[in-house]
Amino acid sequence: MLNLNEIMLLARPIAWGASDILMKYYQEPQDLEIRFKGGEEGNVTSADLAANDFILSQLKQAFGTDNFAYLSEETEDNSDRLAHEWVWIIDPMDGTSDFIRRTNEFAVHIGLAYRQRPVLGLVATPVQERLFQGILGNGAYIETRDGGQQSIQVSGKTKLEQMVVVASRSHRNHQLESILQKLPKAAEIAVGSIGGKFAAIASGKADVYISVSGKSAPKDWDYCAPEIILTEAGGQLTHSDLSLLSYNNLELRQWGTIVASNGHCHHQICQISKDAIASNKK
Repeated sequence: MLNLNEIMLLARPIAWGASDILMKYYQEPQDLEIRFKGGEEGNVTSADLAANDFILSQLKQAFGTDNFAYLSEETEDNSDRLAHEWVWIIDPMDGTSDFIRRTNEFAVHIGLAYRQRPVLGLVATPVQERLFQGILGNGAYIETRDGGQQSIQVSGKTKLEQMVVVASRSHRNHQLESILQKLPKAAEIAVGSIGGKFAAIASGKADVYISVSGKSAPKDWDYCAPEIILTEAGGQLTHSDLSLLSYNNLELRQWGTIVASNGHCHHQICQISKDAIASNKK
């Protein structure tokens, strides 16, 4: 196993640099070019592409291409990655629609998977100037622009009716609504990017997130970096049947019902989700 702490030392400035690039475009929206990618893929902007070029060039300069493969939302996929144990999984901007709508809720995801599972992750939230990070076995942290770091932990809430659900403003469907209706909860808040949602759970500001795939599904780069931050902060991420997510497969979509939580009622939330979906099919 490579030294993940050494890898993180090299990766952190890359995440901050990508964050700066996105902010430059965010502060000068007149320079932003927006293009529709087609189908379910949504929009891509010149900010996504500039951050993507920066992240990939910096990572490849630091880590090379012998031991590491690279998978990014904004770069054409290459199945050569399947032969690598170590794969960088990147979303240069998670929450492009939020960036365009100017909600302040978008993030940079840089994750590292080893043998199909995440071992290191960075989620930068540019507007808030925060960098969330997690390393397998080493905890999760939030870093501020001045380099100050603080350990983060999921909430200690143990009853569903105390918990805050974090949901998407845009990616919602009938099945998800039926689960949320059946789930006892204290409140529901909306946060833009998946990285932002997971950061909210990892730092104890929210407790539950559920995704149900429809015509499309989230992809590896949506979950890889956020997952390791969440789990290192004490949370859990699984399919509703409690199986773990697997990364760097031929199929990049993460189909089905996926549950992230503070870990305290995870089985119960998964069961409620499964029951709600099953009753929908009757």
